[in-house]
Amino acid sequence: MDRLSSMAVFVRAVDTGSFSSAGLALDMSPQLVGKQVRLLEQHLGVRLLNRTTRRQSLTDFGQRFYERAKIILAEVEIAESMAAEMRIVPSGLLRINAPVSFGTHALAPRLPEYLARYPDVSVDLTMSNREVDLIEEGYDIVFRVGQLRDSGLIGRTLAPYRLVLCAAPSYLEAAAPLRSPSDLSQHQCLLFLRGAYRDTWTFDGPNGRVVVPVSGRLSADNGESLLHAGLAGAGILLQPSELVASAIEQGRLVRVLEDYHPPARSLHLLYGRDGRMTPKLRSFLDFALQVFKAL
Repeated sequence: MDRLSSMAVFVRAVDTGSFSSAGLALDMSPQLVGKQVRLLEQHLGVRLLNRTTRRQSLTDFGQRFYERAKIILAEVEIAESMAAEMRIVPSGLLRINAPVSFGTHALAPRLPEYLARYPDVSVDLTMSNREVDLIEEGYDIVFRVGQLRDSGLIGRTLAPYRLVLCAAPSYLEAAAPLRSPSDLSQHQCLLFLRGAYRDTWTFDGPNGRVVVPVSGRLSADNGESLLHAGLAGAGILLQPSELVASAIEQGRLVRVLEDYHPPARSLHLLYGRDGRMTPKLRSFLDFALQVFKAL
Protein backbone atom coordinates (compact mmCIF):
# COMPACT_ATOMS: atom_id res chain seq x y z
CA MET A 1 0.00 0.00 0.00
CA ASP A 2 1.06 3.60 -0.56
CA ARG A 3 1.39 6.22 2.15
CA LEU A 4 -2.07 7.67 1.55
CA SER A 5 -3.65 4.22 1.85
CA SER A 6 -1.77 3.57 5.09
CA MET A 7 -3.04 6.89 6.40
CA ALA A 8 -6.60 5.85 5.54
CA VAL A 9 -6.13 2.52 7.35
CA PHE A 10 -4.80 4.33 10.43
CA VAL A 11 -7.76 6.74 10.48
CA ARG A 12 -10.23 3.86 10.15
CA ALA A 13 -8.50 1.98 13.00
CA VAL A 14 -8.89 5.03 15.23
CA ASP A 15 -12.50 5.60 14.18
CA THR A 16 -13.55 1.99 14.76
CA GLY A 17 -11.52 1.53 17.93
CA SER A 18 -9.60 -1.62 16.99
CA PHE A 19 -7.65 -3.33 14.23
CA SER A 20 -10.30 -6.05 14.05
CA SER A 21 -13.15 -3.60 13.45
CA ALA A 22 -11.06 -1.66 10.94
CA GLY A 23 -10.28 -4.91 9.13
CA LEU A 24 -13.97 -5.73 8.84
CA ALA A 25 -14.73 -2.26 7.48
CA LEU A 26 -11.86 -2.38 5.00
CA ASP A 27 -12.18 -6.05 4.07
CA MET A 28 -8.68 -6.94 5.24
CA SER A 29 -7.25 -8.98 8.11
CA PRO A 30 -6.49 -7.36 11.50
CA GLN A 31 -2.86 -8.40 10.98
CA LEU A 32 -2.67 -6.41 7.72
CA VAL A 33 -4.27 -3.38 9.41
CA GLY A 34 -1.65 -3.58 12.16
CA LYS A 35 1.14 -3.92 9.61
CA GLN A 36 0.01 -0.79 7.75
CA VAL A 37 -0.13 1.23 10.95
CA ARG A 38 3.36 0.03 11.96
CA LEU A 39 4.75 0.89 8.50
CA LEU A 40 3.27 4.36 8.83
CA GLU A 41 4.85 4.78 12.26
CA GLN A 42 8.20 3.63 10.90
CA HIS A 43 7.97 6.11 8.05
CA LEU A 44 7.13 8.95 10.43
CA GLY A 45 9.59 7.84 13.09
CA VAL A 46 6.97 8.47 15.76
CA ARG A 47 4.55 6.18 17.61
CA LEU A 48 0.90 6.93 16.77
CA LEU A 49 -0.92 4.38 18.93
CA ASN A 50 -0.34 2.93 22.36
CA ARG A 51 -1.52 -0.68 22.08
CA THR A 52 -2.18 -3.37 24.66
CA THR A 53 -3.93 -6.71 24.32
CA ARG A 54 -7.20 -5.10 25.46
CA ARG A 55 -7.25 -1.56 24.11
CA GLN A 56 -5.55 1.06 21.99
CA SER A 57 -5.17 4.79 22.51
CA LEU A 58 -3.66 7.65 20.56
CA THR A 59 -0.37 9.19 21.59
CA ASP A 60 -0.23 12.98 21.80
CA PHE A 61 1.37 13.14 18.37
CA GLY A 62 -1.01 10.44 17.13
CA GLN A 63 -3.97 12.65 18.06
CA ARG A 64 -2.58 15.60 16.10
CA PHE A 65 -1.67 13.38 13.15
CA TYR A 66 -5.14 11.79 13.19
CA GLU A 67 -6.88 15.20 12.98
CA ARG A 68 -4.63 16.32 10.13
CA ALA A 69 -4.96 12.99 8.30
CA LYS A 70 -8.76 13.26 8.34
CA ILE A 71 -8.52 16.68 6.67
CA ILE A 72 -6.07 15.41 4.05
CA LEU A 73 -8.22 12.38 3.20
CA ALA A 74 -11.34 14.55 2.93
CA GLU A 75 -9.55 16.92 0.55
CA VAL A 76 -8.38 13.98 -1.55
CA GLU A 77 -11.97 12.71 -1.74
CA ILE A 78 -13.19 16.13 -2.87
CA ALA A 79 -10.44 16.36 -5.49
CA GLU A 80 -11.29 12.91 -6.83
CA SER A 81 -14.99 13.82 -6.94
CA MET A 82 -14.16 16.98 -8.86
CA ALA A 83 -12.17 14.95 -11.38
CA ALA A 84 -15.05 12.52 -11.77
CA GLU A 85 -17.51 15.38 -12.24
CA MET A 86 -15.34 16.83 -15.01
CA ARG A 87 -15.95 13.62 -16.96
CA ILE A 88 -19.72 14.02 -16.62
CA VAL A 89 -21.55 15.83 -19.42
CA PRO A 90 -22.92 19.17 -18.12
CA SER A 91 -26.69 19.03 -17.73
CA GLY A 92 -29.57 20.58 -15.85
CA LEU A 93 -30.90 24.08 -15.22
CA LEU A 94 -28.47 26.96 -14.71
CA ARG A 95 -29.94 30.06 -13.04
CA ILE A 96 -28.11 33.30 -13.88
CA ASN A 97 -28.71 36.91 -12.88
CA ALA A 98 -27.15 39.94 -14.58
CA PRO A 99 -27.56 43.73 -14.69
CA VAL A 100 -30.14 44.75 -17.29
CA SER A 101 -27.91 46.47 -19.86
CA PHE A 102 -25.11 43.91 -19.64
CA GLY A 103 -27.53 41.00 -19.67
CA THR A 104 -29.50 42.32 -22.64
CA HIS A 105 -26.70 43.55 -24.89
CA ALA A 106 -23.63 41.51 -23.91
CA LEU A 107 -24.67 38.27 -22.22
CA ALA A 108 -27.90 37.27 -23.98
CA PRO A 109 -26.41 37.45 -27.52
CA ARG A 110 -23.67 34.98 -26.46
CA LEU A 111 -25.92 32.46 -24.69
CA PRO A 112 -26.96 30.63 -27.91
CA GLU A 113 -23.28 29.78 -28.41
CA TYR A 114 -23.09 28.31 -24.92
CA LEU A 115 -26.35 26.38 -25.34
CA ALA A 116 -25.19 24.95 -28.66
CA ARG A 117 -21.98 23.77 -27.02
CA TYR A 118 -23.82 22.15 -24.09
CA PRO A 119 -27.17 20.87 -25.39
CA ASP A 120 -28.14 19.22 -22.09
CA VAL A 121 -28.02 22.51 -20.15
CA SER A 122 -30.93 24.95 -19.90
CA VAL A 123 -30.55 28.57 -18.75
CA ASP A 124 -32.88 30.80 -16.77
CA LEU A 125 -31.62 34.37 -17.18
CA THR A 126 -33.10 37.10 -15.03
CA MET A 127 -31.98 40.70 -15.22
CA SER A 128 -32.11 43.26 -12.47
CA ASN A 129 -30.11 46.30 -11.41
CA ARG A 130 -30.57 45.52 -7.73
CA GLU A 131 -28.03 43.42 -5.86
CA VAL A 132 -29.62 39.99 -5.66
CA ASP A 133 -28.77 37.43 -2.97
CA LEU A 134 -27.26 34.46 -4.82
CA ILE A 135 -27.82 31.99 -1.98
CA GLU A 136 -31.24 33.10 -0.77
CA GLU A 137 -32.69 33.50 -4.27
CA GLY A 138 -31.24 30.27 -5.62
CA TYR A 139 -28.93 31.53 -8.36
CA ASP A 140 -25.94 29.56 -9.61
CA ILE A 141 -24.11 32.60 -11.00
CA VAL A 142 -24.55 36.37 -10.80
CA PHE A 143 -22.78 39.09 -12.75
CA ARG A 144 -22.11 42.25 -10.79
CA VAL A 145 -20.82 45.67 -11.85
CA GLY A 146 -18.79 47.86 -9.50
CA GLN A 147 -16.85 47.30 -6.31
CA LEU A 148 -17.58 44.08 -4.48
CA ARG A 149 -18.43 43.95 -0.82
CA ASP A 150 -17.41 40.99 1.32
CA SER A 151 -20.25 38.55 0.66
CA GLY A 152 -18.58 35.18 1.19
CA LEU A 153 -18.95 34.43 -2.54
CA ILE A 154 -16.17 33.58 -4.98
CA GLY A 155 -15.57 36.35 -7.51
CA ARG A 156 -13.86 36.18 -10.89
CA THR A 157 -12.83 39.43 -12.59
CA LEU A 158 -14.01 39.96 -16.15
CA ALA A 159 -13.25 42.64 -18.76
CA PRO A 160 -13.92 46.18 -17.48
CA TYR A 161 -17.38 47.62 -18.01
CA ARG A 162 -16.83 50.71 -20.16
CA LEU A 163 -19.11 53.75 -20.26
CA VAL A 164 -19.68 56.13 -23.15
CA LEU A 165 -20.77 59.78 -23.12
CA CYS A 166 -23.06 60.55 -26.05
CA ALA A 167 -26.18 62.36 -27.24
CA ALA A 168 -28.53 62.56 -30.20
CA PRO A 169 -27.53 65.01 -32.97
CA SER A 170 -30.89 66.77 -32.58
CA TYR A 171 -30.14 67.51 -28.92
CA LEU A 172 -26.62 68.78 -29.60
CA GLU A 173 -27.80 71.10 -32.37
CA ALA A 174 -30.23 72.84 -30.03
CA ALA A 175 -28.16 72.78 -26.81
CA ALA A 176 -25.34 74.95 -25.47
CA PRO A 177 -21.78 74.19 -26.64
CA LEU A 178 -20.14 71.23 -24.92
CA ARG A 179 -16.34 71.59 -24.84
CA SER A 180 -15.37 70.33 -21.38
CA PRO A 181 -16.99 68.37 -18.54
CA SER A 182 -17.75 71.60 -16.68
CA ASP A 183 -20.14 72.53 -19.50
CA LEU A 184 -22.40 69.65 -18.48
CA SER A 185 -23.90 71.95 -15.84
CA GLN A 186 -25.68 73.72 -18.72
CA HIS A 187 -27.15 70.49 -20.11
CA GLN A 188 -29.92 68.05 -19.43
CA CYS A 189 -28.18 64.87 -18.25
CA LEU A 190 -30.09 61.60 -18.31
CA LEU A 191 -29.41 60.16 -14.87
CA PHE A 192 -29.22 56.56 -13.72
CA LEU A 193 -30.91 56.19 -10.35
CA ARG A 194 -28.67 53.43 -8.98
CA GLY A 195 -24.97 53.57 -8.18
CA ALA A 196 -22.43 56.37 -8.22
CA TYR A 197 -23.60 58.29 -11.30
CA ARG A 198 -26.79 59.94 -10.09
CA ASP A 199 -25.35 63.30 -8.96
CA THR A 200 -21.79 63.43 -10.29
CA TRP A 201 -19.96 62.13 -13.35
CA THR A 202 -16.24 61.38 -13.37
CA PHE A 203 -13.82 61.69 -16.30
CA ASP A 204 -10.13 61.10 -16.95
CA GLY A 205 -8.90 63.85 -19.27
CA PRO A 206 -5.77 65.62 -20.50
CA ASN A 207 -5.23 67.24 -17.09
CA GLY A 208 -6.14 64.28 -14.94
CA ARG A 209 -9.34 63.20 -13.28
CA VAL A 210 -12.27 65.57 -12.91
CA VAL A 211 -15.56 65.09 -11.10
CA VAL A 212 -18.45 67.32 -12.13
CA PRO A 213 -21.96 67.74 -10.71
CA VAL A 214 -24.75 66.83 -13.12
CA SER A 215 -28.49 67.30 -13.11
CA GLY A 216 -31.44 66.66 -15.34
CA ARG A 217 -35.19 66.42 -15.38
CA LEU A 218 -35.27 62.72 -16.26
CA SER A 219 -33.89 59.88 -14.12
CA ALA A 220 -34.49 56.14 -14.45
CA ASP A 221 -33.27 52.86 -12.98
CA ASN A 222 -33.03 51.23 -16.40
CA GLY A 223 -30.48 52.02 -19.10
CA GLU A 224 -32.89 51.05 -21.90
CA SER A 225 -35.32 53.74 -20.79
CA LEU A 226 -32.58 56.35 -20.77
CA LEU A 227 -31.37 55.18 -24.19
CA HIS A 228 -34.78 55.72 -25.76
CA ALA A 229 -35.04 59.13 -24.13
CA GLY A 230 -31.58 60.01 -25.41
CA LEU A 231 -32.47 58.91 -28.94
CA ALA A 232 -35.48 61.21 -28.75
CA GLY A 233 -33.19 64.14 -27.94
CA ALA A 234 -33.90 64.42 -24.22
CA GLY A 235 -30.30 64.95 -23.09
CA ILE A 236 -26.78 63.60 -22.54
CA LEU A 237 -26.28 59.88 -21.93
CA LEU A 238 -23.56 58.20 -19.86
CA GLN A 239 -24.22 54.51 -20.48
CA PRO A 240 -22.39 51.20 -21.13
CA SER A 241 -20.78 50.85 -24.53
CA GLU A 242 -22.82 47.68 -25.26
CA LEU A 243 -26.04 49.65 -24.84
CA VAL A 244 -25.21 52.58 -27.14
CA ALA A 245 -22.79 51.03 -29.67
CA SER A 246 -25.41 50.22 -32.30
CA ALA A 247 -27.02 53.67 -32.16
CA ILE A 248 -23.58 55.30 -32.47
CA GLU A 249 -22.73 53.16 -35.50
CA GLN A 250 -26.03 54.19 -37.10
CA GLY A 251 -25.40 57.89 -36.39
CA ARG A 252 -28.43 58.15 -34.11
CA LEU A 253 -26.12 59.01 -31.23
CA VAL A 254 -22.82 60.91 -31.29
CA ARG A 255 -19.92 60.65 -28.88
CA VAL A 256 -19.11 63.88 -27.06
CA LEU A 257 -16.07 65.07 -25.09
CA GLU A 258 -13.95 62.34 -26.65
CA ASP A 259 -10.81 63.59 -24.90
CA TYR A 260 -12.47 62.78 -21.58
CA HIS A 261 -13.03 59.13 -20.69
CA PRO A 262 -15.34 57.87 -17.93
CA PRO A 263 -13.36 55.41 -15.76
CA ALA A 264 -14.18 51.80 -16.57
CA ARG A 265 -16.15 49.96 -13.89
CA SER A 266 -15.16 46.52 -12.71
CA LEU A 267 -17.27 43.55 -13.79
CA HIS A 268 -17.33 40.33 -11.80
CA LEU A 269 -18.84 36.89 -12.01
CA LEU A 270 -19.85 35.47 -8.62
CA TYR A 271 -20.74 31.97 -7.45
CA GLY A 272 -21.11 30.15 -4.15
CA ARG A 273 -18.23 29.08 -1.95
CA ASP A 274 -19.37 25.51 -1.31
CA GLY A 275 -16.13 23.65 -2.03
CA ARG A 276 -17.55 21.70 -4.96
CA MET A 277 -18.53 22.55 -8.50
CA THR A 278 -21.08 20.89 -10.76
CA PRO A 279 -20.26 20.23 -14.41
CA LYS A 280 -22.87 22.75 -15.57
CA LEU A 281 -21.41 25.47 -13.34
CA ARG A 282 -17.85 24.70 -14.44
CA SER A 283 -18.87 24.72 -18.10
CA PHE A 284 -20.44 28.16 -17.83
CA LEU A 285 -17.58 29.61 -15.80
CA ASP A 286 -15.09 28.49 -18.44
CA PHE A 287 -17.31 29.90 -21.19
CA ALA A 288 -17.88 33.26 -19.51
CA LEU A 289 -14.22 33.71 -18.60
CA GLN A 290 -13.31 33.06 -22.23
CA VAL A 291 -15.96 35.36 -23.72
CA PHE A 292 -15.71 38.19 -21.19
CA LYS A 293 -12.08 37.71 -20.22
CA ALA A 294 -10.27 40.45 -18.33
CA LEU A 295 -8.10 42.65 -20.50
